[in-house]
Amino acid sequence: AGLAWAAGLESQPPGEPGRALPPAPPSCPALAGVRTALPCSGPGHWVGQGPTHTVLIPTVCNFMSHEKCLKHVRIPCTSVAPSLVRVPVAHCFGPRGLHKRKFCAVCRKVLEAPALHCEVCELHLHPDCVPFACSDCRQCHQDGHQDHDTHHHHWREGNLPSGARCEVCRKTCGSSDVLAGVRCEWCGVQCGFGRLRSLVLPPACVRLLPGGFSKTQSFRIVEAAEPGEGGDGADGSAAVGPGRETQATPESGKQTLKIFDGDDAVRRSQFRLVTVSRLAGAEEVLEAALRAHHIPEDPGHLELCRLPPSSQACDAWAGGKAGSAVISEEGRSPGSGEATPEAWVIRALPRVQEVLKIYPGWLKVGVAYVSVRVTPKSTARSVVLEVLPLLGRQAEGPDSFQLVEVAMGCRHVQRTMLMDEQPLLDRLQDIRQMSVRQVSQTRFYVAESRDVAPHVSLFVGGLPPGLSPEEYSSLLHEAVATKATVVSVSHVYSSQGAVVLDVACFAEAERLYMLLKDMAVRGRLLTALVLPDLLHAKLPPDSCPLLVFVNPKSGGLKGRDLLCSFRKLLNPHQVFDLTNGGPLPGLHLFSQVPCFRVLVCGGDGTVGWVLGALEETRYRLACPEPSVAILPLGTGNDLGRVLRWGAGYSGEDPFSVLLSVDEADAVLMDRWTILLDAHEAGSAENGTADAEPPKIVQMSNYCGIGIDAELSLDFHQAREEEPGKFTSRLHNKGVYVRVGLQKISHSRSLHKQIRLQVERQEVELPSIEGLIFINIPSWGSGADLWGSDSDTRFEKPRMDDGLLEVVGVTGVVHMGQVQGGLRSGIRIAQGSYFRVTLLKATPVQVDGEPWVQAPGHMIISAAGPKVHMLRKAKQKPRRAGTTRDARTDAAPAPEGDPR
Repeated sequence: AGLAWAAGLESQPPGEPGRALPPAPPSCPALAGVRTALPCSGPGHWVGQGPTHTVLIPTVCNFMSHEKCLKHVRIPCTSVAPSLVRVPVAHCFGPRGLHKRKFCAVCRKVLEAPALHCEVCELHLHPDCVPFACSDCRQCHQDGHQDHDTHHHHWREGNLPSGARCEVCRKTCGSSDVLAGVRCEWCGVQCGFGRLRSLVLPPACVRLLPGGFSKTQSFRIVEAAEPGEGGDGADGSAAVGPGRETQATPESGKQTLKIFDGDDAVRRSQFRLVTVSRLAGAEEVLEAALRAHHIPEDPGHLELCRLPPSSQACDAWAGGKAGSAVISEEGRSPGSGEATPEAWVIRALPRVQEVLKIYPGWLKVGVAYVSVRVTPKSTARSVVLEVLPLLGRQAEGPDSFQLVEVAMGCRHVQRTMLMDEQPLLDRLQDIRQMSVRQVSQTRFYVAESRDVAPHVSLFVGGLPPGLSPEEYSSLLHEAVATKATVVSVSHVYSSQGAVVLDVACFAEAERLYMLLKDMAVRGRLLTALVLPDLLHAKLPPDSCPLLVFVNPKSGGLKGRDLLCSFRKLLNPHQVFDLTNGGPLPGLHLFSQVPCFRVLVCGGDGTVGWVLGALEETRYRLACPEPSVAILPLGTGNDLGRVLRWGAGYSGEDPFSVLLSVDEADAVLMDRWTILLDAHEAGSAENGTADAEPPKIVQMSNYCGIGIDAELSLDFHQAREEEPGKFTSRLHNKGVYVRVGLQKISHSRSLHKQIRLQVERQEVELPSIEGLIFINIPSWGSGADLWGSDSDTRFEKPRMDDGLLEVVGVTGVVHMGQVQGGLRSGIRIAQGSYFRVTLLKATPVQVDGEPWVQAPGHMIISAAGPKVHMLRKAKQKPRRAGTTRDARTDAAPAPEGDPR
């Protein structure tokens, strides 16, 4: 239930009992145990699994609850959260940004300064809190470890919109004042993936072996600088940055200490500041240090060691050399009242035995883990022998299993196969030597010994077009010395200058990726992307996943926001950034999917780009005619207007957009081919031999010749000179008006410079300055250029009738009158085959992309099969709420592990 009533307790003085509060709202069956109002005090508050809360010790994670409500609490403290993750999956952090009314998932405080967010899930963090976050991102594909066909909820706490309602009791459960409410990040509440089940690419159908690639590389996300790596200063120690805090002047009678967690923190110069009383005892100082680092260990097994002040001494000390000062009740300590060192390090005392949790890996057994006692004689093999009977696998030989160590970092999940004779107690001590907290983020799995054949699909774009597979192989071998024994060309897209490499070695795949992504071949910059394998045979029978293309350069910064939103709402493997390889990688990934749809987020030029790529790869697709929806981000957005997607995106809920795509109606639209041939006219009139070679352009909306194209060309050149200024639709239209006013008195007498044939019949042109071929009833940001008046000479225009309408305009004033609805264009012809002869170099634009065409011929004809588009339904989609927690079919949420 909503917990806005508990706001303000974060400012409660530490060490004081909780103040009286208004009565708590009624508990919600689906969200039973969401926090209420006493602060967390110790290294864990998961009820039944560790210490419970009191109110007499400073807070650890700003968790609040009434004493009477503690028995209902189900939200884990940051210190014990890593032990409750079902499958460890690393996060993908984007660049820092401002996130209004969002809260940090670690310290639970509001995000006021620039913070980090995961590009795949709804995790938000302060930069200083990144080291304490656990690897609990969404599992979006199979990676050869713990692969299951069943899909579980992925619960995330808080950061719901203030109007979010519980799916069971229908009461408010979101809050903009505190971290409140939980929801599944796949479906909102229930899995099958909620209302978007037919659009989501199920994780069980995607396979990507990790190799040496990071999650950001696997998801084709632009990588940001990692927090906590190095520093702003020359040595990385003087600057304040991620993992470090700014020291403030302590109150009278108190002192501030730098606390490091093990050797790794000393090397990185990452510390937490702890303020304690000068009279505090050693035990109190140690407990404050453990709370600062979110360490759930028993203080009796730890100690604080003095760190020498000089950096040279720090380097020599790292590793736990003898002679370091240790805090004790009898000796000098930060609480002894005398001069004390500024920096201390948390160290683990040697142990003679320890209880270790062993997880069953991908073995299908009925327990989450088993506990075994390890001693100095315990090895990896002896632990496997002890664990197998507990898991019911005693009949199988131990040689078929191995012990795997998994380090669950927030950014990276690293797996290490342990040698049979590896002493486990020594291994645990080595981990604590590097970082005491790291032990809580390390798991041991007993897994079947099975060889997974290395396989990586590497998409390489930007190559010279028109080569054969052998020529591409030779070209890549010359550029990066590919190894023929492990690298082969599996797919060739010759017309687009792209290939897909099959690499049978992880190290070689990583080397090729790092070399190719920043390389230029024959003056062309290459693109390298890691693509997963899509297991199309596992797709549900009623599945029709959505392939999403986003142009982040369109619509100001809205394209970037949509890219992030769609990655979170869908599987990030089905969302592609068009500035990173274009549409071809996504079409290749979906080439074997029997039925899918496409959503293009961008302007009319972006839509034409994707439709052209679809046309070129149609014969390779198992679904040769996918339906295409549009989210208009451009300036004119004429095709989006005709298909009812609107004049432009203005911040609608991305979830509502996806629902509209799912409920849209399929319609047909003509596509047209324009053959540009400058040879004949250029040779005849100018006597030159350097005319442009013939080329083919695809058209969906309209083709303009003359004044219309000239204005588009001037706008395009202005945008190329200062792209940073063209971030809003209103500014763009203002620039169009300005360049139009500059051409208001311009006269080209276009009708004297071109010749027009329709259906091989010469057509006499009136006195015009622009000639426009239109395929859709929208031009120039929604104007009806053809007009609505009936005319017996022509058929009523439709975008699927196999006909183009030819219209003339007399100048800029006429165009302005058409834009204002005062006039229509001059109707000239209607047909399916056109031949235009340009007697002089003339501006031409196709779907908003302008250029100057040399003298010659333009032949416009139908492009073949009509394309399938999605038109937004007239009726509004049935709303299940405006927030993700309510995006299901209103069935009650099943109970389950919140992680």
